[in-house]
Amino acid sequence: METALLVISILLIIIVLLQSSKAESAAQILSGNSSDLFKHRKERGSELVISRITMVLGLAFFIICLVQSFM
Repeated sequence: METALLVISILLIIIVLLQSSKAESAAQILSGNSSDLFKHRKERGSELVISRITMVLGLAFFIICLVQSFM
């Protein structure tokens, strides 16, 4: 169980680092600027795949942590 958790956590770190940066949105939130340029942008292609893999790995990590805490 610990090995699976370790593998999933390493894969989760790698896949999060591969995601596109949303720094422009975070900077606008902090500075108060409001630009609607990327507001309705949809994920397509590889961004969508990476986003879904991140979600699946995150859920697997959460479930394994819950199962491990009850054992």
